[in-house]
Amino acid sequence: MLVGRDAELAEIDGLLAAATSGHGRALAIRGEAGIGKSALLDHAAARAAGQLRVLRGVGIESEIELGFGVLHMLPYPCADRIGLLPGPQAAALRAAFGQAEAEEVNRFLVGAATLTLLAELAAETPTLLLVDDAQWVDQSSMDALLFAARRFGADATAMILGVRDTALPFATPGIATLRLSGLPRAAALALLDRCTPGLTEPGRERVLAESAGNPLALRELGGARRNAEITGRIDPGHEAGPMAVTSRVQEGFRTQIGELPTGTRTLLLIAAADSGTDIGTVLEVAARHGLSNADLAPAEQAGLVTADSDRLVFRHPLIRAAVYRHAPHHERIAVHASFAEVLTAPGDADRRAWHLAAATTQPDERVAEALEQTAQRQQRRGGTMAVSAAYDRAGRLSVDPERKAHRILRAARAAYDAGNADRATRLAVEAVSLTGDLEIHAAATHIRAQVEYERTSPAADAELSLRAAALIADSAPDRAAFMLAEAVCCARDAADRDLLVRGAEQLKSLRLPANSPLGIHVAAQIAWADLLGGDPAPAVAVMSAQIAAAHGDSVDDLHKVVAAFSGLMLADDTATAAIMDELITGARAIGQLQWIPYALELAALAHLFTGSFGAARVAVAEGISLSEELGMPIEAAALRAIEVWLLAVSGDAAGCRALAREIMPGLSETHRTHAALATWGVALAELAAGDADTALDRLDSVCAGPAAHDFLIRAVPDHVEAAVRGGHRDRADEHLADFGRWADSVANPLAAALFQRCRALLAVGDEAAPQYAAALAHHDEHGGRYDRARTQLLYGEWLRRRRRRSDARSHLLEALDTFDRLGARLWVERVHAELAALGDLPAAARRTDPLAQLTPQEIQVVRLAAAGYSNREIGARLFLSPRTIGHHLYNAYPKLGVTRRAELARLGLEV
Repeated sequence: MLVGRDAELAEIDGLLAAATSGHGRALAIRGEAGIGKSALLDHAAARAAGQLRVLRGVGIESEIELGFGVLHMLPYPCADRIGLLPGPQAAALRAAFGQAEAEEVNRFLVGAATLTLLAELAAETPTLLLVDDAQWVDQSSMDALLFAARRFGADATAMILGVRDTALPFATPGIATLRLSGLPRAAALALLDRCTPGLTEPGRERVLAESAGNPLALRELGGARRNAEITGRIDPGHEAGPMAVTSRVQEGFRTQIGELPTGTRTLLLIAAADSGTDIGTVLEVAARHGLSNADLAPAEQAGLVTADSDRLVFRHPLIRAAVYRHAPHHERIAVHASFAEVLTAPGDADRRAWHLAAATTQPDERVAEALEQTAQRQQRRGGTMAVSAAYDRAGRLSVDPERKAHRILRAARAAYDAGNADRATRLAVEAVSLTGDLEIHAAATHIRAQVEYERTSPAADAELSLRAAALIADSAPDRAAFMLAEAVCCARDAADRDLLVRGAEQLKSLRLPANSPLGIHVAAQIAWADLLGGDPAPAVAVMSAQIAAAHGDSVDDLHKVVAAFSGLMLADDTATAAIMDELITGARAIGQLQWIPYALELAALAHLFTGSFGAARVAVAEGISLSEELGMPIEAAALRAIEVWLLAVSGDAAGCRALAREIMPGLSETHRTHAALATWGVALAELAAGDADTALDRLDSVCAGPAAHDFLIRAVPDHVEAAVRGGHRDRADEHLADFGRWADSVANPLAAALFQRCRALLAVGDEAAPQYAAALAHHDEHGGRYDRARTQLLYGEWLRRRRRRSDARSHLLEALDTFDRLGARLWVERVHAELAALGDLPAAARRTDPLAQLTPQEIQVVRLAAAGYSNREIGARLFLSPRTIGHHLYNAYPKLGVTRRAELARLGLEV
């Protein structure tokens, strides 16, 4: 029975109860070694017995480089269910387990497969996963487990991680934490008296002081004190002193180990050096050192290890650590060399390579090649941190300096792909220091650039990407084009004119092959410099050609993003949405989560400008969630800038301003384009509330700012409206000439409609009527509902002032209906005011979006369900379990007024 842990036990019992009722969640139990984490995991296993399926795993420090080791240990006994998973997920998990070959597996797809497999198991029997010493779990396994744990949702699954505090922080983002401290004095005393009765009073006090309430220390130090009291070997000069509790306990284990026979100590070292092998292999290695099973007996009698049917199990991980760390270096080398000689089966190739590396103290190309092969195998399994570790160690053992630089560079790239930015930067800098090879310098600099996007700013990324591309512009123009594409995109984010022009000039100097598919994209980004510099005429044709070519497998994801930005700049929002839908669909299919937030940003902007505010909210919500999960703070802030605009148009002026205040300080320094977007959103709220002067000043900062000629050119009509409504007609045309040039150049019906609206606002007398009529005709050609309703509102206001009451009412009612449908409450109130001025009572909302009551995730689910996708197919697309999809549908049906899936079709929901 555990003492002093009543609150912790209640927390665990609640976790298990929730899992059995279909509410999955995860918990990380943290604390120093010996504080009771393992005991709480054992309690969870005992309480779960007979109610939940229990899957257990443990991290081993010496095996942290072996990709998917712990994941293989956990659900592998149920691997026969892998065939039930969606095809790409099943293939990814089989590759991760080494059951099948794959060219390369995305780590997020392995996480999605892990979630689905656990959901399949939980559908049969509620399931509990227990992972002790999680800080030593290989990164590939932990990534997959955390990915799944954050999405348990309605699955009958619980996970408990035991995490030991170490010098290196071990993060478990998105997982609840339970931190253990030392036992209270009364509980510590009860445990001490139970484990080591008969201690003298001074002995008890000394142990209580030295243990600081640590249960393991209480047992071990108490036992040592009792032996000292029995034998009379008590050092009166010994004081508790500053030594850490863990160090005291480990020193006690070291003393016990030192009292064992030499052969027993060596056999324990063999067991400590590789826990992944069975006892037969341990004994085979032991035989090479002249040892046998008999040499194990003293350690078993001392209670340091136990032998089950196929494994040697240390009583506590600190014993293993004490055995290995305090063994002489030459003995460790000899043991690792023996393992390398014994592990000759093909399935042991990775383990053998690491033992060879541990037994090698000087550069050795044979061992380096073995580790490189391990890295390549892990690449095909999706174990990115295992790839990085293997390439890193291979580099250390390389004889040739150039091969060392190449391997360290590959280690840096794998670390970046694994999300370990600090390691990626360190290794990239080291690779550069090892060689004068320009291609290595360029690749390493580009890795640093990608890290800097989220760590510092898009401008920092652009600066480094320009530098990287310059190094290989002549030798590898295709790769330079990719680096420059990123540089120009980042310069655009930062609204940095100098960086943008430099990028365009470098693109102009590239000598791509005549038939290069990148040619059209390079030409388009060169054209960006013209358009974003205020000269759209020469840019439109080239950018339009790029947009038309941005479909299919021949276009990489980066250049699809480039084409989508071109679409926004030319007001071709439908094309942008289509390109991003294609990218998102493809990325979901293969688990490329890192691309999805950027694609959702562009999709949200496209939906925003077409008036599909519900779809924009869904995209923003998912994008923010993924950005935070993937450690992308700048991208999350960029998406929140879109949310500012959405809050404004929905009528939540207070929320709009609050969010803008929260994000603007950071965005103004990093992502100035979206900082201007957020400013525009706040100005909209002010304009609708009648504060035209304040709105005008804000809009002037947008329309005259560094990003004025980006998609933010569309803020000019609002600037004109604010100027006219505030009585500042002299300021209304400050930016109108630029807008007119843009509208003429893009030759887009929406642009033409907005320009005609501006002219109508500035028209004198009855000249406004034909301008409004022309604007509405262009709107009809374009089909955008939101901007058309904005024009109708203004026209209705003008007609009312001209006492054309019937015509005014007609336009105002149609605008009201559209705003109601779109949920644009910002403008509904203004229409109500106009109708009231006509003598009409403000009408209640006529029609609302049937999805308005749903959460963003429920909207995603019901739209896909309405399109005919099964729960399993929807789950695969959204990286959720089928049961969680069913839960969302169950919650959504009553909100939509339906009772079954088939009824969704009649609601006219579009994907």
